[in-house]
Amino acid sequence: MFGTHFYHEKIRKCVSVFGSLFNNIYVVRRTTGGASISQLKVPLSYAPKTKYLERIRETPDLVNDTKIAVKLPRMSFEIITFAYDNTRQLTKVSNFSTTGTSINNKQQFYSPVPYSINFQLNIYAKSQDDALQIVEQILPTFNPQYTLSIKPFVNDYPAFIEDIPVIIQGLSFSDDFEGPQETRRTIIYTLDFEMKINFYGSIGTSSVIKQADTNVYQIGEGLRDSDAYLETLRTIPDPIDASSDSDYGFLTTYLDSAT
Repeated sequence: MFGTHFYHEKIRKCVSVFGSLFNNIYVVRRTTGGASISQLKVPLSYAPKTKYLERIRETPDLVNDTKIAVKLPRMSFEIITFAYDNTRQLTKVSNFSTTGTSINNKQQFYSPVPYSINFQLNIYAKSQDDALQIVEQILPTFNPQYTLSIKPFVNDYPAFIEDIPVIIQGLSFSDDFEGPQETRRTIIYTLDFEMKINFYGSIGTSSVIKQADTNVYQIGEGLRDSDAYLETLRTIPDPIDASSDSDYGFLTTYLDSAT
């Protein structure tokens, strides 16, 4: 079973489309009168939460530390877990096929294996207003799920479209503002998501049936009460080189026992 190479880039595509949901979020700074001062696009990257916490805490003293601090607000996300989802498992015969490399074969896609990928999105900000602006731009989209559409076989079969639901699981926040006034404050909002995907195995190739022979017998009319052969009905596409997308009919030929 193993040894046949295939790579559909499914996980890579899922990471990409998940990140694309949050790559166009802005924070607007305003005066007390409501006038806009500036608008900042929130950076987004794939990275563990601990990586940013360590980087932010490298410059806790805003007075004496000369290192360049991480600019806030910003966001990061990462994959937390994979889990098999038996509630979406289809029967083993739930296969489908499409046109192959020639008119004489077809490509066979076998029943996919359902999995759930859990993502964690972290929002880092130095003020509560910045963090809440980001959170409120995200939450209304999920009610509690948002469905994405991807092309699982974009290079070979771009016509195939698959819907992937992304479900929000919960939200939590932390505020590590402790110590003297000059210590840098970091507010972190954590959002957990579940993405339901299907993994496909290798794509098989099988032949296309282009001839069907039906033998006709008369029951009990042969020797020793056996069935007597009468004729054969041979059915083929007309024309014989027709493909699955062609407009064609069928040609039936009657063959007797001498043929």
